[in-house]
Amino acid sequence: MGLRIHDTFDVFIEGMAFGGNGIAHVGGMTVFVEGGIAQDRARIRIVQKKRRYALARVLELIEPSAYRVDPPCAYADRCGGCSLQGMRLDMQRQFKKSHVIESLQHIGRIEEPPVLEPIASPLALGYRNKVEWTCSPLRWVAEGSSGDSALQPAIGFHAPRVFSKVIDMEACLLVPEAGNDIYRAIRSIIFSSDLPVYDQKRHEGFWRFVMLRHSVFEDRWMVNVITSRQENGICTRMAGQLQERFPAIGTIVNNVTAKKAQIAVGEAETVLSGPGYLRERIGELEFRISANSFFQTNTRGAEILYETVAAFADLQGDETVLDLYCGTGAIALYLAKRAKAIVGIELAPSAVADAAANARRNGIENCTFFQGDIRKAYPALPDRPDVIILDPPRSGLHPDIVKHLLQDGPGRIVYVSCNPTTLARDAAMLAGRYALTRVQPIDMFPHTYHIESVAALVRMP
Repeated sequence: MGLRIHDTFDVFIEGMAFGGNGIAHVGGMTVFVEGGIAQDRARIRIVQKKRRYALARVLELIEPSAYRVDPPCAYADRCGGCSLQGMRLDMQRQFKKSHVIESLQHIGRIEEPPVLEPIASPLALGYRNKVEWTCSPLRWVAEGSSGDSALQPAIGFHAPRVFSKVIDMEACLLVPEAGNDIYRAIRSIIFSSDLPVYDQKRHEGFWRFVMLRHSVFEDRWMVNVITSRQENGICTRMAGQLQERFPAIGTIVNNVTAKKAQIAVGEAETVLSGPGYLRERIGELEFRISANSFFQTNTRGAEILYETVAAFADLQGDETVLDLYCGTGAIALYLAKRAKAIVGIELAPSAVADAAANARRNGIENCTFFQGDIRKAYPALPDRPDVIILDPPRSGLHPDIVKHLLQDGPGRIVYVSCNPTTLARDAAMLAGRYALTRVQPIDMFPHTYHIESVAALVRMP
């Protein structure tokens, strides 16, 4: 059967694909269905056709799945950020577990992966401690809408597959409600100002991004407004209005960037009120978080993640630990009291500086952090560690690191993964010397398809 764009079909959604789309088959071709939930019967429309698959959207639910719930968010049908929001939370976790298992089976070639039941996030909504909204002169409008509303400015999230347009929104339910109140006030100030929002195609305009950060420990907020140039007058007035209205705001900063890249990181920063940072705690550790610092997005979930790493590392107090891809040192510092010494290696100089500062702030003296290319730094270490912690980027381990681990890696490796497919690939490459003994999925990001996993690997004799 030849599928064409705009064709409609009645289908049964057989399962879920990584990314949150439902899976159906039409005439032998796989169709990924946006908004489809496993066991839905739905009428769909083809919106994109490739050689081996097609993409479709749900037009009508003929018979909703027993797994389906009404999404709590008003933007669920267009945002795409929470692609599993229409699925029961327990089934979201089972879908994510199944993806970890299938990745380890098909990519990792492990017949019976030792995957444990996923640990739920303490909060299903309001768990994000950081969010950024984009300003744009092009507002996304639904297909078939009339008028010129698309030419109105918008502040929100980029529309799926339409990066030039932004879905205008007044709230995100993954943000604590106090943060949405602050965001709505900022929206009002921006829209009533005489300065235009930034046009990424023409590289004109002033307002670029609105970023909020939240400290669970302090229950305080950081406002970071990213603009294309310095305009002290309006930003200072905005800061005064916000501080007067919202006592929970701990600090307000203005990051300025003239770069064309749509990244909410400033080339220069002005502190408009407060100290310019928030304080956060995970366990006994205190962290100082500035506007551009990296920090785990789900604070409460991060403690569960780090405690799982500690359990898998099984440190007795006399071990030397190597933390590769150590970032700002959070895992190393969390393990510090349980080890003799910890060495962290990270490529980004700013992250290494933050890691060292975090160690000083917490009075930790047995953690040392080095900046450098991990591929070169690891073989140059004078002593072999007893345990290695791996927390690589989504792309997984570099093959050179795998080679070194196979040659002279330690008895235990704890691998923190944000991508089941690269975890599976790396486990397969290490299989010659390491056995995968446990994998603990942790649902750090409910309503999205993302899943964190902690894996334990033991060197075989």
